[in-house]
Amino acid sequence: MKAVLSSRTLAEAVGPVDGVDIEVWNGDGPAPDGDVDLWVPHYATSPDVIDQGHRLRGLQVVQLQSAGYDGVAERLPSGVTLCNAAGVHDDATAEHAVGLVLASLRGIPEAVRQHGHWERLPGRRSLADSRVLVLGYGSIGRALAERLLPMKAQVAAVASRSRDDDLVGRVHGIDDLAALLPEQDVVVALVPLSDATRGLLGEETLGLLPDGALVVNVARGAVVDTDAVLRHAGRLRFALDVTDPEPLPDGHPLWEAPDVLVTPHVAGGTTAMLPRISALVRDQLRRRVAGEALVNVVMP
Repeated sequence: MKAVLSSRTLAEAVGPVDGVDIEVWNGDGPAPDGDVDLWVPHYATSPDVIDQGHRLRGLQVVQLQSAGYDGVAERLPSGVTLCNAAGVHDDATAEHAVGLVLASLRGIPEAVRQHGHWERLPGRRSLADSRVLVLGYGSIGRALAERLLPMKAQVAAVASRSRDDDLVGRVHGIDDLAALLPEQDVVVALVPLSDATRGLLGEETLGLLPDGALVVNVARGAVVDTDAVLRHAGRLRFALDVTDPEPLPDGHPLWEAPDVLVTPHVAGGTTAMLPRISALVRDQLRRRVAGEALVNVVMP
C-alpha cells in the first residue's frame, strides 16, 4: 500500500509502518507513480492544493491536517474518503483562544501601542467571574472549557443540539443562543463553517451582546460578519484569529477599527501539531493495512 505525505518532516515523524510504502510529494513536479491509497496534503488546504488529488492514481483516502474541511469535499475525485484532523489542534487552539481572551480583557494591545510611554490603563475585566460562552462545543470547545474553568470563569456552552455534559453541566442547543447572548461577557466562536453558521455572529446576534463584551473567533472567518464587526467595534471588543476576507489585506478597515485584535490564523500552528498529526496519520495507515475502520471520517 502506498501513502503520499506532503513533507519529509511529517514522513519522518510518522516513521515506518508495516505494509506501507511512504512517499513524499508536495504537489510540485510529477505525481508519484502507481496507485496511491492515502494522501496527506499540505496543512493549508487551499483549492489549488486539494485539486492536486486528481493527479494521484487510484486515490482512496485523503487525510487532512486541519479540523475544518469546508470547501474540500467538492474538489476531491469521486468516491474518495475524506478524514479531518479532529483532535489534533485541540490543545493549541484552546491555548490561543485563552491568550486572545486574556490579551483583550487585560488591555495588552493598548499597552503594546503605548510602549515607551507609561500610562496606566483603566480598570479591566478579569477572566475570573466573567461569563464566557463557548459557541461550538466539540473537542476544541471542551478543551477550552477545561482551561477556563480553573481560571474561575463561568462557562456556558452551545452546540447544534442540547445535551448533558460532565464538565459544563448542560450544553445548550443553538436555538438558545439569542437568549444567552445578552448575559455574556465573552463569546468564543468555535463552530465549523457551513451554510447554517456563515454569518452566525452578525448584526442581529452581535446587537444582543452587552456593551463591552468580547467576541473571539478561532473558527472560520465567515462565521463572524465583518461588516457587522466594523459597525460594533468600540461598543464591543473583538479578537480574531481568522477573518473574512483572509488573508486580511493591508489597509483593510479591520486593522484600524477600535478594540479589534487580529492574529494571522496561527491558533493551530504550534509545536503541538507535529506529534499529534503524525500519531493520527500513523494510526490511519495501520488501520488501512489491518482493514479496520478509519477515524475522523467526514465524507462519505
